[in-house]
Amino acid sequence: MSTTPTLNGQVVGLAHYATRAVLERELAPTGTSFPQALALNAVANADGTLDRSRLVDRMTSTLKVDAAAVLATIAELAAAGLVRVLPADEVRVDLTDAGRARQRRIAEISAGIAGRVYADIPAADLAVTARVLTLVTERANAELAAARG
Repeated sequence: MSTTPTLNGQVVGLAHYATRAVLERELAPTGTSFPQALALNAVANADGTLDRSRLVDRMTSTLKVDAAAVLATIAELAAAGLVRVLPADEVRVDLTDAGRARQRRIAEISAGIAGRVYADIPAADLAVTARVLTLVTERANAELAAARG
């Protein structure tokens, strides 16, 4: 007899780690790490160029890592020819043509995983889950910010 699990950090974490493992397995042949994929997506979502400080802020808040880890990820992407780091009033990170192609491949991989993992889950359930998890994330981030401040 199966029981409905209680929503808590463990249940959320297990879902995250399971889907992240699938993503990382499918990213491996592209030579892209999970943090690199997030960085490429962030720059692509900003029309292919993003102030480095904004990218660092976004990734540190998303991955809960320090700025040095994000800067290392940006350096890896630059060394691979996927981004260019351009000086300006504010240093910015631009996708190269190779970076755009890699990000498109990452988007295809992610869409395929989502299609398989979320298949047959009613849209209403997915919408409720998204709202609840967004609220949980906002509250946890607020607690982290209060602890730092």
